[in-house]
Amino acid sequence: MTRPITPLLTVDIIIIMDNKIVLIQRQNPPHKGQWALPGGFVEVGETVESAAVREGKEETGLDVELKGLVGIFSDPGRDPRGHTVSVCYKAVGRGILKASSDAQDALLFDPDNLPALAFDHEYIIKTARLEDLIPPLPY
Repeated sequence: MTRPITPLLTVDIIIIMDNKIVLIQRQNPPHKGQWALPGGFVEVGETVESAAVREGKEETGLDVELKGLVGIFSDPGRDPRGHTVSVCYKAVGRGILKASSDAQDALLFDPDNLPALAFDHEYIIKTARLEDLIPPLPY
């Protein structure tokens, strides 16, 4: 009996530091050179929560503390490599932000002034803002 083909499981993390969002500049295809939320594939035997913490650390150098679920994003066209389902968390980052692993750069961005984003990450951030999961900046 052959195994059914199923979507791959991924995580994305909206990491907040100093009321700003951490984005990474992708080092590898797809979307090489574009800005994106930190994230990646869940490994066999790993929980989605551990994957989010691991990917956050690998791509940004930050210690990540998950603060809640933003949502599950499953549009079959969200990733050009194939059908993925992403579990997205909101998190707080601590430490020194530095690009690592699959990122060529990692920077803090004002939530009201984000660059063009890879995948469906603009939609994910808008969803989080609509749910009041990303705090507005103090004026």
